[in-house]
Amino acid sequence: MALNKLFTGLTLTSTSIARRTIQTSCYNFASKPNIEKPKPGFGKSYRRIVHFPEEYTVKPLNVTNLAGRDPVTGRLVAKGIGGGIKHKYHWIDWYRKGPTEGPPQEEKVIQIMEDGCRTSHIALVAVGDKLKYILATENMKAGDIIKTSCHLPRIPVKANEGDAYPLGALTTGTMVHCIEKEPGMGGLYIHAAGTFGTILRKQDDRIIVQMPSKRLFSFDQHCMAVVGRLSNVDHGNTPIGSPQRNRWLGNRPRSGLWKRKDGRHGRKIKPPKPIKEISFSNKKQLPAISLSMCP
Repeated sequence: MALNKLFTGLTLTSTSIARRTIQTSCYNFASKPNIEKPKPGFGKSYRRIVHFPEEYTVKPLNVTNLAGRDPVTGRLVAKGIGGGIKHKYHWIDWYRKGPTEGPPQEEKVIQIMEDGCRTSHIALVAVGDKLKYILATENMKAGDIIKTSCHLPRIPVKANEGDAYPLGALTTGTMVHCIEKEPGMGGLYIHAAGTFGTILRKQDDRIIVQMPSKRLFSFDQHCMAVVGRLSNVDHGNTPIGSPQRNRWLGNRPRSGLWKRKDGRHGRKIKPPKPIKEISFSNKKQLPAISLSMCP
């Protein structure tokens, strides 16, 4: 009887423990669902979301700042992002469309302005009765007349700064930016301030362009490109200057993570080493060795 009671108690205890484990695991699973945390990179920005309308407009667009968080799950993905001055977004028209035959289309630059959401300056351009934004070149100013043409002539064109032509229509050594990946796709390459690509040579129907990273890219000769170097050349050489301006730019401080004197891999504050005594030891001279011819 005593053994039966003992076995019954053990069975009830093990059953209650198993039930408690299952309930705890179910509660933890329900309260903490298995959500995969996104990883930064892959061309996705966790700094802001721009609310684009259906039709193109030159009105400043509203922006939702993400502060480094994923817009779906709300989890922190990119550290060091948050705060900053609230900026409106100016919609850039990446398509430079012009006539395929005859003289090029002329466009007038109305205004050059800064854009807080990009590094290079932008230009407000009038095309007929429409307005659009483009990336401004280094020496572009209000009142300039720029040309756009999709015609591929037999003789290369000597274009001016801000003009848009197919790569096959430009001479060797021309500085270009906003290059299309495929004809009609819109300017995709070289958007950063002060950058430019250089046309090196022509191979059959392909144009070899040296990118700002010194890599060589081969494009179709019908891909459109804008002539000149992008504006705000001194952007990369301008220091931030103060921690407050770094906060204005939307970068959060990372103080406390690492300290110079006592942090990991930092210079540690240690007591000075004991005095090292330098002395000369009195070495005894070795006895002279006498050699003879006899064994």
